[in-house]
Order: sequence, then C-alpha cells, then structure tokens
Amino acid sequence: MHPDEKAHADRSAIRISLGAANHDRVRKLIARRLRDQKKWALVGGPPCQAYSLVGRSRMMGDPKFEKDERHFLYKEYLRIIIDHAPPVFVMENVNGLLSARVNGELVINRITADLASPKDALGMSSNGLGYRLYSLSEEDLPGDEPDPRMFLVRAEEYGVPQARHRMFIVGIRNDINVRPGRLKPHHAPTLKQTIGNLPKTRSGISRGRDSYERWWAEISGIDHVAIRRELNGHAYANNLMDLMGIDLTRPLKALEKSSIRYPPRPNFPHDALDSIYDSELAVLDSHETRSHMPSDLRRYAFAASFASVTGKSPKLADFPRSLLPDHANVEDRRAGKMFSDRFRVQLPGQPSTTVTSHISKDGHYFIHYDPKQCRRLTVREAARLQTLPENYRFEGSRTSQYHQVGNAVPPYLARQIASIVAEVLDRAGEIT
Repeated sequence: MHPDEKAHADRSAIRISLGAANHDRVRKLIARRLRDQKKWALVGGPPCQAYSLVGRSRMMGDPKFEKDERHFLYKEYLRIIIDHAPPVFVMENVNGLLSARVNGELVINRITADLASPKDALGMSSNGLGYRLYSLSEEDLPGDEPDPRMFLVRAEEYGVPQARHRMFIVGIRNDINVRPGRLKPHHAPTLKQTIGNLPKTRSGISRGRDSYERWWAEISGIDHVAIRRELNGHAYANNLMDLMGIDLTRPLKALEKSSIRYPPRPNFPHDALDSIYDSELAVLDSHETRSHMPSDLRRYAFAASFASVTGKSPKLADFPRSLLPDHANVEDRRAGKMFSDRFRVQLPGQPSTTVTSHISKDGHYFIHYDPKQCRRLTVREAARLQTLPENYRFEGSRTSQYHQVGNAVPPYLARQIASIVAEVLDRAGEIT
C-alpha cells in the first residue's frame, strides 16, 4: 500500500553480517552514504552475548568459551572507524562488559585501549588516527587512563522508567578540540505512572479450556486456610490474608486477554511519557497477555498480593509450601543457595527492573503488580518501560516482539545522547 515508504525503508535499514566477507561492501556502502559529509557520528554496539551476565553464566565451564569469536567482534567496529575516521563515535554495550575476562584479562581494558588507537589494535600504522574517550555520566580527568566504570550509564537516573545499566563510550577524534557534555540527571516516572493507565487484562490458561470463569476459579481456588496457617507469626500475615480475601473473592468485571482501546494521556507530567504518547492513534497495539499453568496463576496472585502489602517482591522462602513449584532444586533456592527470586513482581512505586530480550522466556521475572490481573507484562507495557513510542508496531511472533523490545536502547535516553553528540559537532567548527 505504501511503495515509496517501503523503498525508503529498504534503503535505510540493511541487514549485513559484519566480517571479512562483507568488509568491502560495508566500506563502500558507508562511503556512498557519507559522500563529502564531514560532520557525522558512528553509533553502534558489538553483539553482547559473550559479555552479558546471563550469556556468560550459560557458557561458563564450556572449554570453547575463552575462544568464542564473539569476544572480538568489536574489531569489526574498529575497521569501520579506520575506514572512515568518524569525528565522533558512540559505542554501546551491556554492563557485564565491566567484569568479562578472556585469558584472565578484563575485556573492557582491551577494548578501551583499542578504541583509543584503532590502527594499532589491528597491527596497522597509526598514522595519527586516535581518539579521546569520554563518559556520558561521570566527570573525567583528561590525560589519565579512563576508569572503565565511568562509562556506565544508569538509565533510571536520566528519566527512563527502568533500571537499565549499560556502557556508553564516546570517542572524539584527537584533532577535534571539544569535550562533550554529560547527561543531566532527572527523576524517572514510576512503573505505575508509566503503565498504570493501560487497559486491564487477564492472563490465559495454558492447559485445557480457557474462559474468564475458569481463570477466576483457578485463582480464587487458593487454599486460604493453609496459607494462613503457614504464614502464622509473620508481621504481614493478617494484612496479606485480608488483601487476598478482598482481591481473590471479589473479581473485577470480566476481563479479556487483550485490549485495543487506546487510553488517554498519562496523568503524570514527564517528558518521557509525552514522547511515548500519540494523540492521533485510535487503537492500542501489542497489549495481549500470555497464558500460564493454573498453579503459576496462583503463585502470581500471591506474589502480587505479597508485594502490595510488604512493598517488596517475595523470595521463594516467602512462599507458602502449598504454592511452591515442584522443582528438584526448590529447597536450595529457598535457602538462598541459588536464584531465590524466581517470581519477581514489578513494584508500582519505582522504575521497573531491566527489560531484556529474555522477557520472552523469563516471564516470572515480570509479574504485574495488580493481583486481580494476575499476569506478566505485555509487549506494549515492556515497550513503554523502554520509552518506545506508542506508534511503534512490532511484527512477528510475540516472542520475537519481546526480543525487539528488550534489545532496544530506550529512545528517550538515545535522544539525550544524540543532543550531546550534536552539540560536539556544532562546536567543532570546520572539520577536515
């Protein structure tokens, strides 16, 4: 229906595997796009599976881990820097990069040294090409070797409603005598302020017939007597049981598993929320819940009720035994010997935890705070926490959509970084 827009998209977004086989193609493509432009910036980040804490935990013990080529994919980024000598570059990666090691050496130290002298890193004559590295969040000392920790940016400190910690390294070519500004800290909206006005929905039942009546029967079938007996003596027991008695015996009006009703603008005034909302939209997209086993529904209801009363997400040790999952290592988890926060409620009064691509699988880590909805966050709610505008549409399976959201850089943060880079280029004067 829109051939011109499709043609533009095909020209703008090109899927290419970086490596020796495509080096010439990438070099020519970038040169053709740049033409004679002197004021531009290179922005990107090497694949991060080898640096992420989750990825490393899965690969540890594998003898191939130390030789994993993904540790060194950043050198393809260096090749682009060498080929085109950008006045400014921004490299982004996961915070796990701070502690990742190869052969006992911190990878981040090697990467920062190579970014400062890219030709030396690839065994070429430097020929004067070098970069000074700067932090976007910390005051640095010119001339000193940078402390890698200063490159960490905590997104929630800059208005993003999510505790997302990532590395951002800004490099400015040595012949450009400009120091970049830093991000300006400001409060982020809370989880509830960000997603609280989205339509209420319910989870589905993954096994057997699904209906609102059966869904509600499974949740309200929690054994209150057994739970009260098990929680006896806890300071929060009476308040928790009172809340569950209200929430789980007096249902909301029949809820659907999805909604396309576009809500009004969030009441909380904040630039991040203004950047999300689109007053011209008539429908809401990607606000559809997943289905769960009945036993997990009851755990979600308990966990959300617990968080509402105590102000914290429960550990497995806080769960009544009648609600514990039937897993071989559950007692080790209860004792804190393994991950004990298998069921994590996102708390309404603060930013969410990090939205990652693993939200597509680790749904227990993204439980909605409302016990009556008894579900995990939808793709649209995760997108709001990433500050992705409401008019962004996600294609593919729901798992693919969660991946698209989780792998993104929050646009609200990206816009602030872009302003800093633009100011550097404006102040640089004429660039050769």
